[in-house]
Amino acid sequence: MSVRKLKPITPGQRFRVVNGFDAITTDKPEKSLLAPLKKSGGRNSQGKMTMRHRGGGHKRRYRIIDFKRDKQGVDATVQSIQYDPNRTAFIALVEYADGEKRYVIAQNGMQVGQAIQSGTGSAPEIGNALPLGEIPLGTIISCIELRPGQGAVMARSAGTFAQLMAKDGKFVTIKLPSGETRMVLATCLATVGAVSNSDHQLLVSGKAGRSRWLGRRPRTRPVAMNPVDHPMGGGEGRASGGHPRSRNGIPAKGYRTRSKTKDTNRYIVERRKK
Repeated sequence: MSVRKLKPITPGQRFRVVNGFDAITTDKPEKSLLAPLKKSGGRNSQGKMTMRHRGGGHKRRYRIIDFKRDKQGVDATVQSIQYDPNRTAFIALVEYADGEKRYVIAQNGMQVGQAIQSGTGSAPEIGNALPLGEIPLGTIISCIELRPGQGAVMARSAGTFAQLMAKDGKFVTIKLPSGETRMVLATCLATVGAVSNSDHQLLVSGKAGRSRWLGRRPRTRPVAMNPVDHPMGGGEGRASGGHPRSRNGIPAKGYRTRSKTKDTNRYIVERRKK
């Protein structure tokens, strides 16, 4: 995997850094796994804007991803590694021995022609999904379930991974990408290996227009607003805005918003770093 720095033939390309897409093997998606994706522009069913800075963007089609990996005990072969406009990670098209095709999140090092499996008894190799209780300690994992059968919810974006730290009874302890260490049921599935496209963090847009292509509208700085619009607005001259906080007054840097009485607090061994 690599990135490319473009030649500055236009002002927008002067600082632009794009993905090399070395890992991508085809640009044609599997038609049977596509679904329509309707844009809301941040509006609710009444047509009122409930989410700011959304709208526009290139038309997309959704790729149906198998996050549950519930076709267990059947061998699958990786047919291609593809780009997905709906996420930062690359996806892999796999075909099972019975002919069914599915999309899964591609792991770093996953190759076309590679055989992958899921379920109890699978080998702890890259791309295989198996219960956390069967994965060796210290293994790099991703696409982790929080509840058995729920489907992967943690460590799914480009380049992310968690590490299996300990096993104790029906729970295992994992260190998450945020730095948080928490306990998860040993029967939850996880995929071995880090998520693909780890170079995603090195990309540079180069111009404001590229945010518009992604469906993001311009954001007004809170300091430039009036007091009626934001707690950081107003003041004589160029005021600093005071303490950084959100539009509804919640402090922005270091303030803990997690409930102290939340039931799942008992599963968190160590909070993420500030």
